[in-house]
Amino acid sequence: MAEEVAVDYTLSNPDTLTKYKTAAQISHKVLEAVSGWCVEGAKVLSICQRGDKLLNEEIAKVYKGKKITKGISHPTTVSPSSYITPYTPLSTDADEAAITLNLNEPVKVQLGAQIDGLGTIVCDTVLVKAEEDPDGEITGRDADVLLATYYANELLLRLMIPPGLLASGSEEDKKKAAAEKRPTQAKISQLLETVVKSYDCSIVEGTTSWLFERNEIEGKKKFVLNPPDKEGRAEGVPEVGDVWGVEMGVSLGAGKVKTIDQRPTLHRRTTITYQLKRPSSRQTLSEIVKKFGNFPFSLRQLDDERAAKVGVVECVRSNVLRQYEVVTDKDNAPVARLLTTIAITKNGLVRLGAPPALDVSKCKSDKKITDEQILKILEQPTARSTGAKGKSKKKKKKKPAKKATEEEDEEESSEDE
Repeated sequence: MAEEVAVDYTLSNPDTLTKYKTAAQISHKVLEAVSGWCVEGAKVLSICQRGDKLLNEEIAKVYKGKKITKGISHPTTVSPSSYITPYTPLSTDADEAAITLNLNEPVKVQLGAQIDGLGTIVCDTVLVKAEEDPDGEITGRDADVLLATYYANELLLRLMIPPGLLASGSEEDKKKAAAEKRPTQAKISQLLETVVKSYDCSIVEGTTSWLFERNEIEGKKKFVLNPPDKEGRAEGVPEVGDVWGVEMGVSLGAGKVKTIDQRPTLHRRTTITYQLKRPSSRQTLSEIVKKFGNFPFSLRQLDDERAAKVGVVECVRSNVLRQYEVVTDKDNAPVARLLTTIAITKNGLVRLGAPPALDVSKCKSDKKITDEQILKILEQPTARSTGAKGKSKKKKKKKPAKKATEEEDEEESSEDE
C-alpha cells in the first residue's frame, strides 16, 4: 500500500510517459485496423466486436508479469453519419445489430487503451468506401467537412499551448511572450467558427475537451466549444504537465444536437456509492468494477449481455453509473469528429494518441481558409525541436537532422502520430 501511494504519476516521471506512449501505440494500431474494416455493407456490431478483441490481444502483449492494471480505456465504437456520441450496438437488440455502413458516409471510430490507469483515447472520421476502391479522391461536401474538422483541430491544439512556452529570442522576449493573455473560450470559439465557416460547416454544440488523469478521463478541467445556453463554461486552463483529451466535432448542418430514443449502451462508473438493492445490480456492478474500473465500457463487453441490460437499470437510477445518451445532429446532417490525447511538456505539445493526419491532397474543395490570423497560427509548430541542443560539438556535423528527428519522436512524439 505504501509503495502505491509513493508512485509518481506526473509527467516528470519518465515511466508515466512511457506507459502513455505504450497505450497510444496500441490505440493507433487498432484504430488503423478498425478504420480499414469500415467498408460498404460492413456491420457496425461486428466491427466493434473485432476491434475490442484486437485491443485485448495487443494489451495482453505488454507489461507481462507486471503488477499493474491494464485494459481498454474506451471500447471500440463506430458512429454512423449523423451520430455524434460514440455508438456501439448490442447483439441482443436485433434492429441495431443489423445496422450496416453506407457508401461514402462519414463514420467516427473511437477506441483506447490504458496502462496502469493512464489512458489514451483516439477518434478518427473515415469515409466508408467500396471494398474494391478504398483510396479514391474525396470531393464536394465530404471534402468540406473533413477539411474543416482537420484544420479546426489543428488550430485548437495550437491554441491550447500555454503562452510563451515555445517562444524564442532573448530572455526578455520569452518573458514578454509568457506574459501574454491566454485567448478566452469565446475568442477560441470565434477563431474555430471562422475556420469551419470557411467550409460552410458548424462546430457541434457542446464539443468538450477534458483533462485526463490516472483512472479518470473527465478531470477537474474542461473546455467547451459552442456551449449550450445554460451550461458549458470552461473550467481551468491547459498547463505544462497536463494530459488532455482534445475533441473536435464539425457538422455540415447548424451544429445543433438532439438525443434520440435509442437504448444507451455506453456507460461509466461515477464516484457515487450506493447500497444497491437488487442482487442482479450488485453482480453487474461487481463485474464492471473488476473489468473496467472508472473507464467507459459497452454492455456487450459484459459476460451476460441480457443480464447486464437489467442490472444497469438500478445502477443508473442511483447514479452509481452514468449512461451516455445517444446523441445525433438535430438536422440529421453528416458529422465528423476527431479526438486526440495530448501531453503538454516544457518542450510543447506531445500527441500521445492521435488520428492520422488527413491527406489534404486527396480532398478536393472549392473552399479555403483566408483569414490571415488563422493561417499564421496554423503555421506555428506545436513543439520545439530539442535534438541538437546539448549534444557535443564533435557530433554536430554528422547527425544533427537525424538526432532532431529521433528526439522529437522520442520526447515530443511525431506530428504524424
